[in-house]
Amino acid sequence: MTTLDEARAALRERQGSGARYDAPEAPAVELGWARLGTAYFARLLNDLPDADLAGPSLVPGWTRRHVVADVGYHARALTRLTEWAADGVPRPMYASRAAQREEIASGATLPARALRGLFRHAAVHLDVEWRDLNGPAWDAPLTLPDGRRITARDTAWLRARRIWLRAVDLGTGGSLLDAPREMVDRMLAEAIAAWDDVPVALQPTDRPPAAPPRPGNATVSGRAADLVRWLAGRGAHRLTCDRPLPRPPMPDLTDS
Repeated sequence: MTTLDEARAALRERQGSGARYDAPEAPAVELGWARLGTAYFARLLNDLPDADLAGPSLVPGWTRRHVVADVGYHARALTRLTEWAADGVPRPMYASRAAQREEIASGATLPARALRGLFRHAAVHLDVEWRDLNGPAWDAPLTLPDGRRITARDTAWLRARRIWLRAVDLGTGGSLLDAPREMVDRMLAEAIAAWDDVPVALQPTDRPPAAPPRPGNATVSGRAADLVRWLAGRGAHRLTCDRPLPRPPMPDLTDS
């Protein structure tokens, strides 16, 4: 039986010396999630007629055009961070939050062909920068717009989380049920960690039983992907609760 390493070696031999590969130090798992999410979003977008781009998304006040523009400009913003990691010259993701909002609003007015091109070209550019980033640079310190400090390897997780949630935001049938199981688990863990003494217990029905909820807590049950969707503000689907479903006090998981 051919091992994974042998299969990779054979693939590289077929692709030739000019092919690009991620550095050994790159976050392979998170990059895989981001690339899979990009392909998933692309499929949803390709199936969407131009006329339907103007339809409402799941983001209040945004059309699907805004969602596509956000995904494209987010890739460009992460490209700036990756270039910063590569050469040490600081490049902020955005000039300001206001500038970010204005950029998305402007991008949403692009002709359909240009809007689709923005998504496609920005995603390719980001992937090229990731593939060209040398090993030590993956641990280069960077700063997010809110002042949080990260390293270049965190950009892969930021992109993976963003692209999968935005696929849901298109409102065309995209679902976190299609996302990798381990990624959903990480998103759920992040969401739970952000609750801080909120009297709600989460019980994923498609995972090993969680610890019993504390007395007095509301218990929200459902598949892990549906719990993440609800916690991220995308609505309650297929969830049950032993009392009126509370409003999740969560920041937007697409922030960054």
